[in-house]
Amino acid sequence: MLKLEGVTAAYGQSPVLFGIDLEVADAEAVTLIGRNGVGKTTLLRAITGLHPVTGGGVRLNGAQVEREAAFTRARSGLAYVPQGRGLFGHLTVEENLLMGLPALSGRATAKREIPDLVYDLFPICRDMAGRRAGNLSGGQQQQVAIGRALVTQPRYLLLDEPTEGIQPSIVQEIEVALTRIRTELRVAVLLVEQYLDFAWAFADRYYVMQKGRVVETGHTADTPTHAVQRYLGV
Repeated sequence: MLKLEGVTAAYGQSPVLFGIDLEVADAEAVTLIGRNGVGKTTLLRAITGLHPVTGGGVRLNGAQVEREAAFTRARSGLAYVPQGRGLFGHLTVEENLLMGLPALSGRATAKREIPDLVYDLFPICRDMAGRRAGNLSGGQQQQVAIGRALVTQPRYLLLDEPTEGIQPSIVQEIEVALTRIRTELRVAVLLVEQYLDFAWAFADRYYVMQKGRVVETGHTADTPTHAVQRYLGV
């Protein structure tokens, strides 16, 4: 389980996260929603170790990791696909995928190769393996970014707005792939998303953030999207 207990964070002297409690069980899908600027990305970065926490705890598989380096958390099974995808545009698709392999260091049973399932889930990774990532469309880049995260063989996958700026047909492909990632690989997913229809179709539970705090949580099956739409309005 991924568990946050009273997590706080700041930029300089300005607090941005206030006592965040959040849980993601094994193979569960959880979505985190809220307006821009409420702290969602900062929270994901705090979980992964890319932004320091100022208080509270982050537990990963029962171990306290809030003081661990980002690479240590990655080796413990945490993978992150940032908003904007974070690919190396001058490198090929295959080279970007291979960048995930260092996270396998220290895992005696891990195979140091790109899993076949990555190519099965995202054929674009095979078909355009030799093409520069910067020359791909946004939707193609997103598939490569998720594929790179899967190369690390994670137990928990964090996604920051994976549907942003992507055509509907690719969004559907990503939803199908994420569902397979959960069911076939038993990977838990924490999804930051503005597109409620996508989030509600995929996730089991939701958290709503406002001004750095969690203000509502529940099960997507019990809550229609219009009931939380007000949290996304300007």
